[in-house]
Amino acid sequence: QVQLVESGGGLVQAGGSLRLSCAASGRSFSSYIMGWFRQAPGKEREFVGAVSWSGDITYSADSVKGRFTMSRDNAKNTVYLQMNSLKPEDTAVYYCAASTVRRVLSLYRAPDFGTWGQGTQVTVSS
Repeated sequence: QVQLVESGGGLVQAGGSLRLSCAASGRSFSSYIMGWFRQAPGKEREFVGAVSWSGDITYSADSVKGRFTMSRDNAKNTVYLQMNSLKPEDTAVYYCAASTVRRVLSLYRAPDFGTWGQGTQVTVSS
């Protein structure tokens, strides 16, 4: 099983960019589908997207499509979330998660992910 630690959150102005990292420790990182979620105060956890084992296939939710990009470096046991053109509504705690479930990337939901990071706060000011 892997353990996950996110980093890279912070305060940024609208239109700015941030890159979140999620470092995994443990074995077989490349065998996990990696996902990103976010949760704003008073709202349900939202699936942001996921990246395949090799990193060649990604899925992004409509709310972030064209602005956020997911990638992974299996040699570094790290997955990334590059966030561009940030909006105030992107403000949330962002979580990375690992899944051993096999399904089409767009169909993943939170219960499919058995391991979660602690989250990192992203705040976008207007």
